[in-house]
Amino acid sequence: MQRGLPMQTTVVLLKEGTDTSQGKPQLLSNIAACLAIAETLASTLGPRGMDKLIVNERGEAQITNDGATILKLLDIVHPAARTLVDIARAQDAEVGDGTTSVVLLAAQLLKEVRGIIEEGVSPHIIMKGFRKASQLSLERIKELQVTVDKSDPERFRSLLLKCASTSMSSKLIHSEKPFFSKMVVDAIESLDPEDLDESLIGVKKIPGGGLQDSLLISGVAFKKTFTYAGAEQQPKHFTNPLILCLNVELELKAEKDNAEVRVEAVSDYQAIVDAEWEIIYRKLQAIEKTGAKVVLSKLPIGDLATQWFADRDIFCAGRVAAGDLRRVVQAVGGSIQSTCSDIAREHLGICGLFEERQIGGERYNIFEECPKAKTCTLLLRGGAEQFIEEVERSLHDALMVVKRAIRNGEVVAGGGAIEMELSAYIRKYALSIPGKLQLVIAAFAKALEIIPRQICDNAGLDSTDILNKLRMKHAAGERWYGVDVDGPTGIRDNMEAFVWEPSLVKTNAISSAAEAACLILSVDETVRNPQSEAPNAGPKAPPGTAQRALRGRGRGMPMGRR
Repeated sequence: MQRGLPMQTTVVLLKEGTDTSQGKPQLLSNIAACLAIAETLASTLGPRGMDKLIVNERGEAQITNDGATILKLLDIVHPAARTLVDIARAQDAEVGDGTTSVVLLAAQLLKEVRGIIEEGVSPHIIMKGFRKASQLSLERIKELQVTVDKSDPERFRSLLLKCASTSMSSKLIHSEKPFFSKMVVDAIESLDPEDLDESLIGVKKIPGGGLQDSLLISGVAFKKTFTYAGAEQQPKHFTNPLILCLNVELELKAEKDNAEVRVEAVSDYQAIVDAEWEIIYRKLQAIEKTGAKVVLSKLPIGDLATQWFADRDIFCAGRVAAGDLRRVVQAVGGSIQSTCSDIAREHLGICGLFEERQIGGERYNIFEECPKAKTCTLLLRGGAEQFIEEVERSLHDALMVVKRAIRNGEVVAGGGAIEMELSAYIRKYALSIPGKLQLVIAAFAKALEIIPRQICDNAGLDSTDILNKLRMKHAAGERWYGVDVDGPTGIRDNMEAFVWEPSLVKTNAISSAAEAACLILSVDETVRNPQSEAPNAGPKAPPGTAQRALRGRGRGMPMGRR
């Protein structure tokens, strides 16, 4: 009898419903997703960039043109496109500016090589070309960057003002650039030059008033905390007061603590109440002995303590936010105490002037003329709340740029000048090598032109005409020529026009964009678990959990045998 052929067994590797896409169509689909994101951000680039109004699921609206903020608010689900979200966030965290540029550049790199991929060129050759071109770009920036002389404080300060001004030119506040540039540079210069911790710059948003009403306080300001009635009798203005910062609760606790005390007689209960009062009075007397005139605590200060301090002309504030208390200590000196006993003079801080001031519709506690001031506070004013939030984001970008400029001190010209110079340099290099790499490196050079091109498009200029003028200038050795959105010719020497950016913004953007493009090109298959498709699907509970949870809950609980 003839034996039949062995049956082919079906091997099931993945759960039913799992979506797998692979090969060239998958790669092209990922590139299309990245281009869709870049298209959303493209109109926000440059000094004539538009803003986006984004409304979340709770109906809250935000107006912004900051690339990282837009991508965070859009809640993108496409797995490949989320790579661009990650590089924008990394750029924002590392440098603070250039978030839109980095996304546009990464997407344009992919767009330029899409045709090469369709023709069947291996993604690995493209990745090799991108890495080589990225390395050439970084080396060229190092050759071109202008190092600023820090020995002359006046010149160095003017450089910082120009860097802050360039960062703000594409933001909502560009009309107030001189005012805010000075504020940003003063804020960074007030920090410890060794550390430059921008988290010590407090930003408080107060609706009402105009932008010009915003002010920088070289010390600490925070909103008046919740207080009891006695606070109105406390003095609100001190000159050279001692300041005590506590992490102690000055409140009677016995009534609200869920404690059980068994007493035989009413006098025993009275003794417990007296003991409670005795404890809090001992704490208050210890505080008064220190000579402090301003007492701040992270924990609540009750009505008894508030009135006690008011009777002795001492100002107190409880429930002060941890960040504000930390900045107060940085400014006035001393340290946060977690007990009221053994407080010595070195534990107290001092400031030249303390006052509670009305700003807009709010009252603020303000510490000025602080001897150890390594911190400051920006009080931002403006009409709509969304507008003030966008001002805060714009100032954050400018603060980060100025911080990087102080750290590094190397600058390049902005306005697309450095991208055009790199494009010309890399295109020239591409012509000197044979093979497919020449195509890839030339594509990288062309992709760099997206930045000046998009600045022109957003300003309503003829991008083809201006890019041709710029190519001609750069070929003639005019390396700092970039786009001028205001002038009649559309181009100018941006180094002379003081459109300066820290070179770190550009090196970080180019290396991040090249890495992201390589990462997306290296993916040829996406396996999507079906469970992740369901909204908010979490891990399944083990069988029998529901019955166990219901058993023995509330009334009808089975009694155990005695």
